[in-house]
Amino acid sequence: MDKETIFVTGIDTDAGKSYATGFLANIIAGKGRAVMTQKLVQTGNEGRSEDIELHRSIMHLDICHEEYALTAPMIFTYPSSPHLAARVDGREVDIDAIDAAREALEAKYDTLLVEGAGGLMVPLTDRYLTIDYVADRRLDVALVTNAKLGSISHTLLALEAIERRGLNLRYLLYNTHFDTDPVIAPETRNYICRYVAECFPCAEWIEVPSIDLNACR
Repeated sequence: MDKETIFVTGIDTDAGKSYATGFLANIIAGKGRAVMTQKLVQTGNEGRSEDIELHRSIMHLDICHEEYALTAPMIFTYPSSPHLAARVDGREVDIDAIDAAREALEAKYDTLLVEGAGGLMVPLTDRYLTIDYVADRRLDVALVTNAKLGSISHTLLALEAIERRGLNLRYLLYNTHFDTDPVIAPETRNYICRYVAECFPCAEWIEVPSIDLNACR
C-alpha cells in the first residue's frame, strides 16, 4: 500500500481547514487506510493545539494520548502568522523539527494530512513561505474554499499559485458551512466547480458539510 502525504491549505485564514481536515481524514479512513493528521505550525495556543483537538473530535479519536511533539511540533502563543508568532515568543520556526515529526508520522501511517496555518502564501519565516515548504517536499495539495464573498478570487489566486509551482491538486474541499447567501453561494460553488473541472481535471471535488461537534463527542 503506497504511503501518501497531503497538505491541506485554505484560501484564507478562516476557510474551515480544520473541519475539512478532520472530514477528509474520515473519508480516507473509510477506504481502509490508517490516517493521521498534523498541524504544520499552531499559533494562538500554549502547550496544546486546538486544531489537532478539532481533528480528533471529528475523527472520534481520544485526544488524551496525543503526541503533540509529532502532531503539532511547533506551537506559539500569539494568534498570527507563524513568522510573527515566533518572533513574539522569542523563538524560531524550526523547519528541521517539523520535517522530523512529519517523517516519523509518515513511517507509522498510510496517509498523513498536514494542515497549514492560513493560506499558501503565509510566511513561516521572514524568507520562507508555506508554499515553499509544500513545493520543496512535492506534497499533494487539498485546497479548502467556501462561498463567502470574495472566495472566487481567493480560490483562483490559490489555484494559480498551485499551478505555477507545478503542484498536484489532489482535492478541492468546498466547505458548505458558509453557504449563507442564497444568491452568492450557488454561483460561487458552480463557478469554482467548473473552473476546477476544466483546469484541474484530476482533482477530486469533495463537499464538507456543517459539522455538529456535539454529535462528534
